[in-house]
Amino acid sequence: MEEHNPSIRARAVALMRQGVPNRIVAEQLNIPRGTVGWWRSEDRKARGETYEPPTDCPQCTGRRFDQAAYAYLLGLYLGDGHITSKRSQHHLSVFCNATQTGLVAAAEQAMRRVMPQASVRPRAKPGCVEVKSYTKHWTCMFPQHGPGKKHERPIVLEPWQQTIVDAHPWEFVRGLIHSDGCRFTNWTTRVVAGEKKRYEYPRYFFTNKSDDIRTLYTDTLDKLGVEWAHCTRHGNPYNISVARKASVALLDVHVGPKY
Repeated sequence: MEEHNPSIRARAVALMRQGVPNRIVAEQLNIPRGTVGWWRSEDRKARGETYEPPTDCPQCTGRRFDQAAYAYLLGLYLGDGHITSKRSQHHLSVFCNATQTGLVAAAEQAMRRVMPQASVRPRAKPGCVEVKSYTKHWTCMFPQHGPGKKHERPIVLEPWQQTIVDAHPWEFVRGLIHSDGCRFTNWTTRVVAGEKKRYEYPRYFFTNKSDDIRTLYTDTLDKLGVEWAHCTRHGNPYNISVARKASVALLDVHVGPKY
């Protein structure tokens, strides 16, 4: 690191203690931003000050936030999301099909609307895109975070989360289906007047191993007047089917196929 006159360092530290950002200090004194950052860090250590990055976490600051976006993001998180919260690494990840670019964009947008200050970055992986948002405060927004797989531990919404889901049920359902669900065309055959005919009809599936998450989904469908049924496969009740014409029509209006 280039040596600087002690008086320059003293001036820089004085400005930083007044709350002047590193970039402005570097520009005013014509020194590298990295040097300013190092001086700030050393000054904090000398004063025994622990640095806490600024945050716009709604739970920590009481800030109003986009609750509709949160309901959608909550659905994505419960389906294909997880939080990494370690000493040196904190981020929320939602995994999306790489071909569904609309879903990738929707996940990015929801993260930014809930916590605008946190950086968001999509990361391509084999067959999928991992949408990541970096801040330790996602654990505040998703208290369901914990060790182990979601289907191996209880998943219960906090009262404030349930209030948001009750206010924005379709966004929550859309997030769940966009993560662990799909819309596809089913078919069957019937004999009519001695002739076998093929009939096709649209259907929605939601598949999740967690009993609690499936119950959150079906309870919300009940409130919305959507008829559903268990579709047990190989003895596992992991699949929830919506096939009734009127209920499929409701989901088509508010959810639709992933794209």
